[in-house]
Amino acid sequence: MNGLALHEPPASPASWRIALPHSAAAVPVARALVRTALTELEHGADSDTAELLTAELVANAVEHTAGDGPIELVVELLPTGCQVEVHDRDPAPPGDLTRPSGREPDPWQEHGRGLLLIRTLSSSCGHRPTDNGKAVWFRLATVPPQWRPQTS
Repeated sequence: MNGLALHEPPASPASWRIALPHSAAAVPVARALVRTALTELEHGADSDTAELLTAELVANAVEHTAGDGPIELVVELLPTGCQVEVHDRDPAPPGDLTRPSGREPDPWQEHGRGLLLIRTLSSSCGHRPTDNGKAVWFRLATVPPQWRPQTS
């Protein structure tokens, strides 16, 4: 074909997959991986929000799944944003992730706001069955360059 191609296939996404211990120690490791992935590639998704939502997904997997088998974190950087998945061995869906329960979280309780944060701050979220349990995921859209903080 002569001239410029109007539609080029998108570059394959950069992705990371890591097994994490089924313990609270997994949360800071997951946050660090997401922060590093988004920073090193100068990706346009909001790193602070990605870290917060990743911490919520990992903490939920550790707290609400039985056993001591590892959980898995998958981070994909896409041209339109990023997707983070947490895989665990429990096939049960994660509470009210995709549908609000209709009740407000109790502000005096330590728990109960994680799924609300994920629903509210992500572009989209959900869960799907896997061969060994389920994957719970969220997506964040790329932040336009003019909205990104200026670095000196």
